[in-house]
Amino acid sequence: MSTETNTVELAHGSITYHESGPQDGEPIVFVHGFLVDSRLWDGAAEGLSGEFRCIQPDLPMGSHRRAMKPDADLTPPGVAGLIRDFLEALDLENVTIVGNDSGGAMSQILVTRHPERIARLVLTNCDSYEHFPPGIFKTMPPMARIPGAMWALAQPMRIGLARRTAYGPFTKTKLPDELLASWTEPVLEDAAIRRDTTKLVADMTKRYTLEAAARFSELRIPVLLTWGRDDGFFKPAQAERLAQGIPGAKLEWIDDAKTFLALDQPEELAERIAAFMRETSLAKI
Repeated sequence: MSTETNTVELAHGSITYHESGPQDGEPIVFVHGFLVDSRLWDGAAEGLSGEFRCIQPDLPMGSHRRAMKPDADLTPPGVAGLIRDFLEALDLENVTIVGNDSGGAMSQILVTRHPERIARLVLTNCDSYEHFPPGIFKTMPPMARIPGAMWALAQPMRIGLARRTAYGPFTKTKLPDELLASWTEPVLEDAAIRRDTTKLVADMTKRYTLEAAARFSELRIPVLLTWGRDDGFFKPAQAERLAQGIPGAKLEWIDDAKTFLALDQPEELAERIAAFMRETSLAKI
């Protein structure tokens, strides 16, 4: 896969993004979650870039290497607005948004608040309804509001075993420690990145996902839920609830996959997305 890396300047800061596939292909924008970057999507993008224009931004979600401006709004609605601005800056229309983990929550906020340029939504295992953040991670927002807490929370990630323990529950695939180290290095080493991350985490609250869910009935775009069955954080019942709450949503299961579905089953995920896009092409909508 031939990938081009560029940077776009937005009102709240710079976003680096990686692009592959034909310029005239239908655009797919991949939205990653907390403490990972766009490399989460590399395998899926490789499977899609022969036909579609694949765009993978590195969003300010903790593993980014370009700090945002000090006054940047990094609340969940602020990040959704940042993605909207990104689509506008690249002049993208009829976009398919693909979200995962907390990036799936941002995607739900995006499509319910700023639907103008979006043609489809694909949600893989992600936060929704009351599950933002999920499970034990609900303790993180109040902790992040304590001065210096983000620095303290990050320190164990200097140890390889701690990194593998932290990321292990999200994937069935054993990830290279070099990748995990690169995902945690920015928040460990850069005070401005910690500032961004603190703002993001401190305002993660179910209020935003519940507000988005209350507007699901207004969606007029095709929606695909493609869900890893073996996820302990975003369980099958949550996918079924989303499928019932979003008009016309299609739910498909992928076996042998957890939260980071794009890492566990990238080829199958790419096949599901491609089939969905062909079935819902603008000629058929």
